[in-house]
Amino acid sequence: MWGGGDYTPASLTCLVSGSGQTTCTPSLPPACWGMCGHPIPSQDGTSSLTLYHIGNCGLLGSRPRLLLVLPSQSLPLTPAGRQCYDLLVIGGGSGGLACAKEAAQLGKKVAVVDYVEPSPRGTRWGLGGTCVNVGCIPKKLMHQAALLGGMIHDASHYGWKVAQPPHDWGKMAEAVQNHVKSLNWGHRVQLQDRKVKYFNFKASFVNPHMVCGVSKGGEETLLSADHIVIATGGRPRYPTHIEGALEYGITSDDIFWLKESPGKTLVVGASYVALECAGFLTGLGLDTTVMIRSVPLRAFDQQMASLVTEHMAVHGTRILRGCTPLRVERLSDGRLQVIWVDLASDKKDTGTFDTVLWAVGRVPETRGLNLEKAGVRTNPNTQKILVDAQEATSVPHIYAIGDVAEGRPELTPTAIMAGRLLAQRLCSRSSDLMDYDNVPTTVFTPLEYGCVGLSEEEAVARHGEERVEVYHAYYKPLEFVVPERDASQCYIKMVCLREPPQLVLGLHFLGPNAGEVTQGFALGIKCGASYQHVMRTVGIHPTCAEEVAKLRISKRSGLDPTVTGC
Repeated sequence: MWGGGDYTPASLTCLVSGSGQTTCTPSLPPACWGMCGHPIPSQDGTSSLTLYHIGNCGLLGSRPRLLLVLPSQSLPLTPAGRQCYDLLVIGGGSGGLACAKEAAQLGKKVAVVDYVEPSPRGTRWGLGGTCVNVGCIPKKLMHQAALLGGMIHDASHYGWKVAQPPHDWGKMAEAVQNHVKSLNWGHRVQLQDRKVKYFNFKASFVNPHMVCGVSKGGEETLLSADHIVIATGGRPRYPTHIEGALEYGITSDDIFWLKESPGKTLVVGASYVALECAGFLTGLGLDTTVMIRSVPLRAFDQQMASLVTEHMAVHGTRILRGCTPLRVERLSDGRLQVIWVDLASDKKDTGTFDTVLWAVGRVPETRGLNLEKAGVRTNPNTQKILVDAQEATSVPHIYAIGDVAEGRPELTPTAIMAGRLLAQRLCSRSSDLMDYDNVPTTVFTPLEYGCVGLSEEEAVARHGEERVEVYHAYYKPLEFVVPERDASQCYIKMVCLREPPQLVLGLHFLGPNAGEVTQGFALGIKCGASYQHVMRTVGIHPTCAEEVAKLRISKRSGLDPTVTGC
């Protein structure tokens, strides 16, 4: 990297190799982007040049990897000698792209650095982050494919003479992957339209204002910025303590990019990722088992979580509770043998599968960033970045948003909104902070579970059992009636304060189109809706959503909450 005069790389080589050593002079002012300054003589013997190196000042007996020579009087560095931006975003996922595009639209000079390390199985993808490539988008499409299988079964009851055809995984996967690739391209176009510079390389901090990026070919590029946003997200965790887990297993980073059907599958984990994947695999006609060590959907309302897994078990997913894998081995026929133990009885058992999918949590993508060189602090237990209400890290001009930040929901929409609001604050267009309360979400299991606000357990813990009222109902969706579908797990509950006007603390909906239902009621709850407000809302008939506006029976009453009539 060169700049600030007519000095050539050849003259630099001569100057540095003349003595073989350079001496660090801490008293000299550093460059605006934090490198140490080393005065070295020019060829006429005067001290008119300053050497800048990347890294610590210990250059005795060694040559720095990257050098910049400038006339000493030219400090601070000029834009001609570096790539400098108002805002640099590390991470090309939902939150990072939203922040970058918003800032660029508001007139800032912005760059995005993004690089995807291939999964242990070699899966790689393009710009857009987890949601676009290996998360929300392909998951929802495969969930829809599974739902269509159920609709084909229902069709005969409605007079359609349709045979149940076998599912073609390859065709589905190609369609899903083509859509994902179109989104990758769309993000590239949007960045170009907004004049956001995109770099496809792995980034790490050099100092608080500078990042070094390394391309696939090993080329290094330096970028500096007034403000830096870390939005690198997370990746699936491999249980490396289990023999064969890394060698033979896959994760959600791989399942959506398989060209061929995974066949008989063991899904290990109790997270929403585990249950969603197991749900659509079962719906596509595959023999699927879920192995749960403790409780499913730990972060969610536990009554609802029980109903979710109960529905899955009734509709074909085998669930092994209280079990954990001990070892995975590859058999001579290529299949995988899994040995596990029942934690209650200490009894070991064995099963044979075509695929083992690990869904045992995620880890933040922070370890390769050299955060210590920037002074950014992380939680030593989770490795997530510590942030304040303004998304600022321990270094005031460095921010973190999305899954990589400590205490934030691992949800795409929250990362997007947090990114946009942060960009607006950095551009002095707004002082609004991201509000992480009452964030709605949906678990796309075969029977979808949508929720917003507090779980029943959280409400009782926060307010006390005597101050909480729960209204609930078991209902049957009209579309379930003709095909005589089982609706035993279709359930709604609204968690409220008992004291009038009974502020709604949380809503939990289990049934078809749960995301669509929950999104609408989330607005009301965000605005402070009370139980009385909901009861005065006219329902749309006949819908599942109207059942929320008809919740009249409380748990405290002990009455049967089953809805009868239309």
